[in-house]
Amino acid sequence: MAKRKSLKTDSCPVARALDVVGERWSLLIVRDAFDGMRRFGQFQKSLGVARNILADRLQALVEEGIFSVAPASDGTAYQEYVLTDKGRSLFPVVVALRQWSEAQLFAPGEAHSQLLEQGSGAALRTLAVQAEDGHVLQASDTVVRKVQP
Repeated sequence: MAKRKSLKTDSCPVARALDVVGERWSLLIVRDAFDGMRRFGQFQKSLGVARNILADRLQALVEEGIFSVAPASDGTAYQEYVLTDKGRSLFPVVVALRQWSEAQLFAPGEAHSQLLEQGSGAALRTLAVQAEDGHVLQASDTVVRKVQP
């Protein structure tokens, strides 16, 4: 299989983000980490991904600073993958993908998981892009401007 072109120096922020977390296993690993998983075996069991692919994705996520590797919290010889601040900041991205999928990819009444606020058990408000004054923006209300060094 041909190696894909790196987008690490692309001027588009979306392209750079996809270079880091755009491969499907990567965001699913991050999703599972938000659900409390920390060990290789937990990720492997949850995802059903081949061990070599999981090892490669975890290594890449560590190299990108999304995860750090720490000794197991239970004192065993295992290691754990812990989300860094950079990794935890992906939470709104995962929530936005979840909410888009719920709205666009499931039939009404079709079974799916739901993300709820832990304390109240209430559903989360749908994320929206807002202007500085709080009003909701659509894509047609925005423009991309290149930032010059």
